[in-house]
This record gives sequence, structure tokens and C-alpha cells, in this order.
Amino acid sequence: MSYELNRKLAARREPLPTSATVDPVTAAIIRGGMETICFEAATYLGRAASSAIINQSNERNGSIVDAHGRLAGAAIGTPHLTFVTGLTVRYGLDRQHDYDWGPGDVFLANDPDYGGGHLPDYNVYAPIYDDAGELIMVQCLQAHQGDTGGKDPGGFTLEATDIYTEGMAFPCLKLVHRGVMRQDVFDMVVRNNRLPEFAGDLAAMIGGVQHSVRLMTDLIRKWGSDKVKAAINYNVEHTEKRVREEVSAWPDGVYEADVYIDHDSIGKHKDIRVHVACKVAGDKLTVDLTGTDDRQELVGVWNTFGNSRGYVMTQVVAMMDPTINKNEGFFNAVEMIIPEGCIAHPPPNKPAALGSFHPACEITEAVCVALSGIVPGRAAPQVYKMGMPNAVIGFDQLGRMWLDQGVDSRTHDSSAVEGMDGWGSCPAALGNLLLSQVEDAEARFPMLNMSREMVQDSEGAGRWRGQPGSLNVKQVLAPTTAMTWMVTVDHPLRGMCGGDDASPYSNRFRVGAPDEVHIDVSANEMLPSGSVIAYQYGGGAGFEPAIMRNPEAVKEDVLDEIVSVERAREKYGVVFTGTVEDFDLAVDIAATQALREQMGGERAA
Repeated sequence: MSYELNRKLAARREPLPTSATVDPVTAAIIRGGMETICFEAATYLGRAASSAIINQSNERNGSIVDAHGRLAGAAIGTPHLTFVTGLTVRYGLDRQHDYDWGPGDVFLANDPDYGGGHLPDYNVYAPIYDDAGELIMVQCLQAHQGDTGGKDPGGFTLEATDIYTEGMAFPCLKLVHRGVMRQDVFDMVVRNNRLPEFAGDLAAMIGGVQHSVRLMTDLIRKWGSDKVKAAINYNVEHTEKRVREEVSAWPDGVYEADVYIDHDSIGKHKDIRVHVACKVAGDKLTVDLTGTDDRQELVGVWNTFGNSRGYVMTQVVAMMDPTINKNEGFFNAVEMIIPEGCIAHPPPNKPAALGSFHPACEITEAVCVALSGIVPGRAAPQVYKMGMPNAVIGFDQLGRMWLDQGVDSRTHDSSAVEGMDGWGSCPAALGNLLLSQVEDAEARFPMLNMSREMVQDSEGAGRWRGQPGSLNVKQVLAPTTAMTWMVTVDHPLRGMCGGDDASPYSNRFRVGAPDEVHIDVSANEMLPSGSVIAYQYGGGAGFEPAIMRNPEAVKEDVLDEIVSVERAREKYGVVFTGTVEDFDLAVDIAATQALREQMGGERAA
């Protein structure tokens, strides 16, 4: 539990020992088999779990870590989970004799100070041995759990100043020993969780891992241990080579960006800075977070080292050719400098639950802004900029807790990239994360979804515009506790290459009541039955200046009620004749050209 441990866990690991060699085709076939099994593990979990956040929203990911702790492959899943899983496994690997590793074992880890992300991200993993008893790899399933047994339901405590407030932390806990469930340990973990469905979720994670271990064992038997190890080595080395080739095509230089968080979770400290310098020198890329805020009195904005490392990589991967295999080769090719003591690499025992929102999102956003001038066609920020969604919590007549995590269908943060407008109901950062449907949420929770509507004029203007944000309005049908942390108001999602920033977020509780409240910082309030909450999600940011947008595309936006006639003129410099109502709207070409020339001159001045 120290900076020294983080340095050890993140250090480069050697290839697996093997005398075998493989050709590229064989290496790809073995890799494909491993990735398919990872996908099957994640699918198993999604179908067997009970909670909406896993079986509806898919906030889970399967991955393979080799016997030296290197990421060897992963399923298509939540991107940041792909790159944070490895460090918790490395801690267990380095202590495998202390924890008595063996065939048939299954472990649980979530400790932020031992390689983990935030406490709700549970990593259940199992070692895979060949028939001779040699450890070859480790199968992992990581998923967000709805509670962690801390002070507040849901695991998010707005005023927490240490990790113990947030819940139970497990560096490496054995759940299954040689194929037999450790019932006392399983029951202890379940007892320290408020959600009745958690036992089913945890059992599903164990079952998914055990199922995949059997499949991976068959794969090893088919190809032989040495061939499998050689394939892993080949694929990691090939990825590193591909990444270095990409970087070598970038112009040398230092590319910097500053991104700010409005305030910490108690609102006392404002304009919290994340600074990134991306240094390109030949085929070497260094991502340096020196200059990132290190005020020790900050509350709620501490991201774990493992998470920061994973979020940096999530954005770097997005800036490169998508055909490059996602494995340890990326980490081998990219140097990261994350100063000890800053909010991206906190001292031990700092709370970390909210850090997976902020500064995690600002880290990826800053990397994107910094590199947007080099690879504008891939400058899609891997973020979800909300402070945290509205978590609504209550208890049924039997005293069992229910938790609506606020992972509802909505449009937010879907920014434009070069050549394409923002689109979809969630940003690329969320990968295969699906947002909950109204029918499922209303069947589970005493909640009425009154409306989910995209809001006109909430797009980030640009040559390519962002997707509009949406206003989600809910009514609670039973007394509940509502918890939220609002940021992205003063510092919304950044536009790229001259595009406008995204629209800001806003949030109201008890809408229409005499005591209606606008949430400026954070809230943890009791709401009576019948209360209405309204969460305005910010839209996506724009790409390149708005006056460069094709006027006909602006006209289509007006007809689609994405952009108003007034905003078309003010932001895009487009003048119309006719009206929408009379179905004769048309671009006034001469007036548009004159207005744009005037606007361009004003902006240049």
C-alpha cells in the first residue's frame, strides 16, 4: 500500500519462457480463440447476473492476463475496464505463494491501493494451469457492483476523506479453493453489501470465470502450452511494434492540454486542473501528467493510479488504428508519468469511488485535446462528463434495498469527429455499455420515467456538430434518497480543432414543488413520494469552427429540430428564406456568405 508498490505493479514484465515459435496466422488464431472465450465469459455474466447494471447495462468486461501479469487479450466491453484489470492480478501473482494459488481457485480483488480502480469495480479472476501444473494465464471478469458496504448506499460518499468510508476493500481474497466454494468467505462478502441481488451477481461472476477456465484449458490442450505462450509473446510484441509505427508517423513535439473540473464533491475547491503533455520523439510516446492538481485538501476527486493508467491508455488506443490488438504491447510502447501525490496518483487510503468519473474523464479528455492536432480524425474524447448520474435509493416493505443507478437511456457527450457529426445515445467511451430501458427500470423500481427528450440547441456547434443532450425527467413513486454530484457546468466537454464546447449539465430535484432545488454542487436528500427530478445531460462537442458547416446540413438540422433558426444564424452564420411552418425553408446563399464573412472577420479580430 504505497507508491513503491504502484511502481512495482506497473513495471514492464518479461515475455513468457518458451522454446516454441509461431507464425503470424497461428498466433492470430490462438488470440482469436482467447478473445472469443473472454467474450463468452462476459456474456455468461450478463445473462446470469441479477442487477440491472450488469444484465441490462453490460458494465462488465472479460480479459486474459498471462502468467507474468501482461494483458494478453480481452473481449469487446467497457474500454477502461480492459486496461485497469491487470494490476490487481499482478498483485495476486506476485503473492501467489502467500495466497496458496492452485488449480480450481477463484479470487476477488477491488482494492484501489493494490492495483484496483474504484471499490465498486470487482475483479473476479482464476488462474489457468496446464496438465503439467504450470501456470499459463489468468481469466478475469470485472464488473461494476451497485454497493460496497460503505457509509452510503451505492458506494458513493460525497464527503468521504478516506477509503474506509466507502466500503470493503479486498487486495486478494480467495472465494473458491481447488474448486470448492469457501462458503464462509462468500457469505462474508455478500453480508457486506446492501443489495439483495448481489449474491447472484457474485455467483454469476464466479460461474463465468470457471466456465471460461474450462474453455481456456481446452485451448491450451489443443495447441500445447509452449505454442500458446509463444502466441501471447508474439501478439504482445506485434502490438508494440504497430503502436511504435503509428507514433513514428506523428510529428515530433510536445502537445499539451489543460482540462478543468468545476469543483470537488463538497464544492469548497474550484477549478481543479488536469494537465497533460504528450511528447512525441521518433517512435516513442510519453504521456506526462506533471502539473495535475495535487492539493491534499481536495475531496472526492482522487482517481487511483491503476485507473489513471487505464484511462490514459483508453484514449491513446482510441487515437490509433483500431486494428491494432489491445494487449500489453500498448503499455510497453507508451511511457506514462503520473506524479505521486497528485489527484491521478493519490496517497494511500484516499477515497476513490468518485474518481472514476472525475478526474478520470478529464485525463482522457486532456489526452484527446493534446493529440487532436496530430490525429484529428480520431479525436473522439473517451469520456462521460457527468459528475455522477442521479442515484436513487429506497427500501421495500421487507427492508431490502433497491438502487436505481441512473444508467438510463439518454444522449450525452457524443462529440463530433473529423468528417462525422456526433451521434448515438452515449459516447464511444462506453464501448458496449448499454443504457437501461424505460420498461426494465420501471419494472424494477418505484419510478415513472416521464420523458427523455433531446433538447434543441444543446449540440456543440462545429463544422461537424455534436449530438444534442437530453432532458431526463423522472417521478419517484415511493420515499427515496437521491444522491448526485454536479460538474461539467463551468467546464463542459471541450470542442476539438476550433469546434464549440458541449452544452453544460444541469439538475433539479422536486421539480414544480415549492421547495424545488437546483443542484449546484452535490446533494444527498430525501425525496417524498411523487417528487420529480430533471437531469439535463450535456450534448457532445463540435469539431472545427461552426461557420465552416455546410449550410444545407444546417438547414437539415433546423428541419430536424436539432438547431433553431436563431441558433443557425448566431452560431453557424446561416440565413434562411421561408419558414419551417410553411415548408419552404431555404438557404439564402448571398446573405449567408455575407454573414459568414463578417463573423469570420470578427473572430479573427
